[in-house]
Amino acid sequence: MKELQHLNKYFIKYKFQFLLGIFITIIANIFSLFSPEYTGAILTSIEKATSGKITASVAQEQIFHSILIIIGTTLLAGVLTFFMRQTIIVMSRHIEFDLKNEIFEHYEKLSQNFYKKNRTGDLMNRISEDVNKVRSYVGPAIMYSLNTIIRFAVITTHMIIISPKLTLYTLLPLPILSYSIFKISVEINKRSTRYQENLSKLATFTQEMFSGIRVIKAYALEKQKQDDFTDLSRDSKDKNMSLAKVSALFGPFMILLIGISNLVVIYVGGKMYIDGTIAEIGTIAQFILYINMLTWPVASLGWISSMVQEAEASQKRINEFLKTEPEIQNTNPEHSVIEGDIAFTNVTFTYEDTNITALKNVSFSVEKGETLAILGKTGSGKSTILSLISRLYDIEEGKITVDGTDIKKLNLYDLRNSVGFVPQDAFLFSDTIKNNIKFGDEYATDEEVVSVAKKAVVHNNIIAFNKEYETVLGERGITLSGGQKQRVSIARAMIKNAPVLLLDDSLSAVDTETEEAILNNLMEFCKDKTTIIVSHRVSSAKNADKIIILEDGEIIQQGTHNQLVNEPGYYKELYLKQLSEKEIN
Repeated sequence: MKELQHLNKYFIKYKFQFLLGIFITIIANIFSLFSPEYTGAILTSIEKATSGKITASVAQEQIFHSILIIIGTTLLAGVLTFFMRQTIIVMSRHIEFDLKNEIFEHYEKLSQNFYKKNRTGDLMNRISEDVNKVRSYVGPAIMYSLNTIIRFAVITTHMIIISPKLTLYTLLPLPILSYSIFKISVEINKRSTRYQENLSKLATFTQEMFSGIRVIKAYALEKQKQDDFTDLSRDSKDKNMSLAKVSALFGPFMILLIGISNLVVIYVGGKMYIDGTIAEIGTIAQFILYINMLTWPVASLGWISSMVQEAEASQKRINEFLKTEPEIQNTNPEHSVIEGDIAFTNVTFTYEDTNITALKNVSFSVEKGETLAILGKTGSGKSTILSLISRLYDIEEGKITVDGTDIKKLNLYDLRNSVGFVPQDAFLFSDTIKNNIKFGDEYATDEEVVSVAKKAVVHNNIIAFNKEYETVLGERGITLSGGQKQRVSIARAMIKNAPVLLLDDSLSAVDTETEEAILNNLMEFCKDKTTIIVSHRVSSAKNADKIIILEDGEIIQQGTHNQLVNEPGYYKELYLKQLSEKEIN
């Protein structure tokens, strides 16, 4: 259970609820002892009355008294059992809440490389299915374990006080039971791990299919993907059935051993009564009731063991991610004020997953209030520069400074909070258009939302919808066109009003007329901000204060529009090509 030791901090956090649950369990089990004891007393009274040792009226009085005690103590035991469940099960829900938040918070800290290596379905499965398995351990498994241990201790102690010899014979099957549980539990652990891993594959496949449903339909791959899903589902079913077969051994095996214990009590107890070792016939009945009171706790050992083994397997999968250290660390806990002066000095960067060197000895600077445009062919390293400014990756060679301070020495959260970023692939959430824009500033007013939407030239599109700004978008913003998604993303970045604005080819899906209107609005909006525009179009770059041209991760040209258009090279060729295309159109 070493993986489950991660949960000890939560038991400490909720120690009062946990200790109260243990106390209530002890009291409930003490009250449960009265029922067998007084049932035995009733049989003894009947036996004494029939043998003439006491009168019928005395026997009736004793029986009535015993029945009242049985009813009263059973009710008290039931009420206490209810509170035991309320205490421990509610505690488990609090731990589930805390664990999910711990995992989610850790997910947020992990770097881009982590998400490149792990699939979304697997991440979701660990925070849902695996956490649910763990909750079963901290809730039902702990509760029934405590109940089993305490009940077993209380009942066996009482049995030994009554008759040590009969107790010994009664409990003889238990060592066999313990060994069997151990062997079966090991197998459950193995099969549970395999099942949970397969469940992650199934969740990943399903998530990808739903996300890419348009592509599947466009290529008429529904039948093929249905067959793939059937194969995965069948594999999942087989692994689950394999687990269920082993788990199913517990019940019948427990009932067999409990039945043997009852037979031992009847045979040995009857023999001892005949021999005079046991004075009262009610003792045999008392022992039978005690054994049957132990039936569920002992039988639940298999179920508990199964839950613990499954929780161990799930917590191991959770710990794998929780033990993953974020590659990007916040080295400065103090607040950092960002103005917007950015400088790259001899920066070289290689992507770890592909081993592609995206930037080679790149140097440039851009001051607060200036606009820098970056052009180049696909794969030249343009987007990488923006990722490095947001510190989504750390460089291994060279230096990046913001306001003259090494980027690694700035407060990470202040740095990112000072950047308004519009990614190349505009991502919108399944929420209203208004809330997607307010993602940049949750406290923004409706008037501010409309204002930035107008600057992003998307307001007229939005008000054409039936619910206007309250229109709920589909997953990843599928309701909108590519150009509309880009413009909503631009509005979201503008409403953040950060000192640094990064636009990663964010006008590629809009026509040139709309592009020009947005750029004119951006010029006014960004006059006191550091703006970096990545683009394939000269029209997006021509008004920038500085322009750099990248090729294979190296700067091959830099200057202003007027300088670059008058010297041979990539920029002039691109300018003439796009100029001729515009004239033709």
